Amino acid sequence: MVQRSLLIAVLLLPAAAWAFIKPVRVVAPRLTGISCSSEFICTDAPARYPEAATLYDEAVHFVESAAGPIGKKPRVTFCATAACFQAFGLGKRSAATIGTLGIVISPRAWKPYYVRHEMIHHLQYEQLGIIKVWHGPEWFIEGMAYALSEDPRPQLSESFEHDRSRFKNWYQQVGKQQLWIEAIHL
Repeated sequence: MVQRSLLIAVLLLPAAAWAFIKPVRVVAPRLTGISCSSEFICTDAPARYPEAATLYDEAVHFVESAAGPIGKKPRVTFCATAACFQAFGLGKRSAATIGTLGIVISPRAWKPYYVRHEMIHHLQYEQLGIIKVWHGPEWFIEGMAYALSEDPRPQLSESFEHDRSRFKNWYQQVGKQQLWIEAIHL
């Protein structure tokens, strides 16, 4: 009886997660009707794949140059429609990084600095781990993403602007070579 219950739980758990924890869908976007033209790039607008590929490649090269090598390149789902983005249950955000599982870009975030921002979060998850990112200082996590992505907006909302400024000051003191060594101690 216990084995049967365990088997049922093992079979139902993934289906329940898929249905109720929508960000989990980032691991298999094809199941939501999204086309994946490569292992790393998916979109609900296949005609825009070249644009998505350019944004992806630029972000990878930029982030590796700015913050260090990415261990496992993330799958990024570029949503051209609001319906696609909402299928992941991410609310009003512009984009989201779901741990090291993947990244989802909303229709308004098809811009280099947005993709870089999320790629930086992916690198943070790789370098620091999920717990440290979730519980790490906000000024570091968001400040790094806004600062190193070279977000061109001159003024962000108050908390994010403060995070970006504080990270820039900290980064000036530690430098690129010590970035991850010092980040562990925050």
